[in-house]
Amino acid sequence: MSDRRSQEWRALLESVAAGRTPVEQALLQLGLAGGPGLHLDPDREARCGVPEVVFGAGKTTEQIEEALRALSARSGRGLATRVDLAAGRALAERLPGARWHEGPRCLVLQTEEPGELRGHIAVLCAGTSDLPVAEEACVTAEFLGSRVTRHFDVGVAGLHRLLESQDEIRPARAIVVVAGMEGALPSVVGGLLPAPVVAVPTSVGYGANLGGLTALLGMLNSCAPGVSVVNIDNGFGAAVVAHKIDRAVTAQQDSSRARELS
Repeated sequence: MSDRRSQEWRALLESVAAGRTPVEQALLQLGLAGGPGLHLDPDREARCGVPEVVFGAGKTTEQIEEALRALSARSGRGLATRVDLAAGRALAERLPGARWHEGPRCLVLQTEEPGELRGHIAVLCAGTSDLPVAEEACVTAEFLGSRVTRHFDVGVAGLHRLLESQDEIRPARAIVVVAGMEGALPSVVGGLLPAPVVAVPTSVGYGANLGGLTALLGMLNSCAPGVSVVNIDNGFGAAVVAHKIDRAVTAQQDSSRARELS
């Protein structure tokens, strides 16, 4: 916890002790309570390695705002995914430190200086129609602390584009591959590059794509080893998997360096 955050918490607790701040308000500011229907999980990062993230679909602007304020009060940051345009623009104005990513529909709230991005995750997408899902993965992975390189519009219809980029992608510790249509790109990447591949089928395609089901089944049936698959359009879930792989490698390298120095 930063010194500034410690000072803020101390001031808040002193205000509660002096009777100036109600207990419920203090709990909300600490991310330990919420309004009706809001039950936050402030210890999720300690248990699972990633913090709680707000799923914005179906929530009102006020519900998203309340959740983000509570999360950032405790950790200095918050992320909401699948936020609609009106809510995203409104919250970007209401919340100091908020950044609205319109394409992937993500809102990032950063009330403290973010830490240095570490590691390396590569995010690939087959075509520009897949960009919203690919960018959801990028924003999520960067929010979690991983360094991301983007390699877009490298689908199999123009395979030379992927081949031209493979040397830049090769150092990545995990590769997120986003594709619609028939979903062939993850198999190609899995056959070319050494890192684990997290495949994301998208609902992009003509009628026989069946809303992403064709791409999903194609990825599940990949003959390339080392390809795992998340659900349709789930850029967020893919980023979490890739970040955990990336973080595990970082931790292993840090441990090795510490042993060498000892």
